[in-house]
Amino acid sequence: MYYALVDAGPSARPAGFSALLVLLIGLDLLERHIPAAVLLITRTALYIAVNALDGSGVSRVLFVLIPFSAYFTFGRRIAIILGASCAAALPVVFTLRVPGWQTRAEYVSDLVMFALGIVLAITMAAVAVRERQARVRLEQVMHEVEALSAAQERNRLAREIHDSLGHHLTAIAVQLEKATAFAELDPPGARDAVANARWSADQALTEVRHSVRTLGRRPFCLTDALTELIDHLNGDRLTITLNVTGEETGRPPTSLTALYRAAQEALTNTCRHSGAANVHLSLAYDDSGASLTVADDGQGFDLREGFGLRGMRERVAQLGGYLDLASTPAGTTISIRVSW
Repeated sequence: MYYALVDAGPSARPAGFSALLVLLIGLDLLERHIPAAVLLITRTALYIAVNALDGSGVSRVLFVLIPFSAYFTFGRRIAIILGASCAAALPVVFTLRVPGWQTRAEYVSDLVMFALGIVLAITMAAVAVRERQARVRLEQVMHEVEALSAAQERNRLAREIHDSLGHHLTAIAVQLEKATAFAELDPPGARDAVANARWSADQALTEVRHSVRTLGRRPFCLTDALTELIDHLNGDRLTITLNVTGEETGRPPTSLTALYRAAQEALTNTCRHSGAANVHLSLAYDDSGASLTVADDGQGFDLREGFGLRGMRERVAQLGGYLDLASTPAGTTISIRVSW
């Protein structure tokens, strides 16, 4: 718009240019309700219209968004085809509008920079898609860990119910057979057998109720949860170890859950970004609180905090704790402390 005002003065072109940009913004707001193919065609048409009203040529950068957005919806191959088409269309436009552009440095430079922009846009989209796929896979692993933990607990309770209930039912059957056999020969003994059978029935009922209550209110064990998480994340490319000191029993579940979520986030970042081969977790309980350290031998990262680290720090701070982060090219260390 500045170029239009300086070069030609006020006219209808800047107004039309502005109106088309507003339409593009509105299209972004409604994109979830528009079919992907229709959205891509509409955007491309608006990009062409915007460039037709832009005498400066700056707006042609919008075309790099075509392969970028197509990558997420249609995949890598379609994005590359669209990117190559956009890059090939620019010299055609130059040929139609600017005779002899091949010998003018500014147009050749524009073509090279535009092609590089297309390549960078496709590369950025590929990285973003891989990040999203990695997070989805990691979330699936987390769900599998939780489901497996629940299944193991159910199996344990099922074995306990089978063993205890089976024992009591067997005792009841034996005592009732005794009462039947000695009902006439030894009435006092038969009455004792019936009483014993009744006691066994009461014990069986009590143990079943206890098991059902335990199943509905499973206590959270941080050490077991971390062990299960590590077992599922360990692989050929990443070795994770855990060292635990102190006693977990009787600690506040809220603090233990916060440490587990912090460990999840730290391991998520390690798997996604660090390139580490080894990760070591140290968990220590004491009378005043618990400390968790996650150290890897990866390549480090920028200490500017993203949403995950910021949320981790806020969650720990609410429990009167703190989080320290240190990252170098030799690795990253995250230390978390919560108080009871």
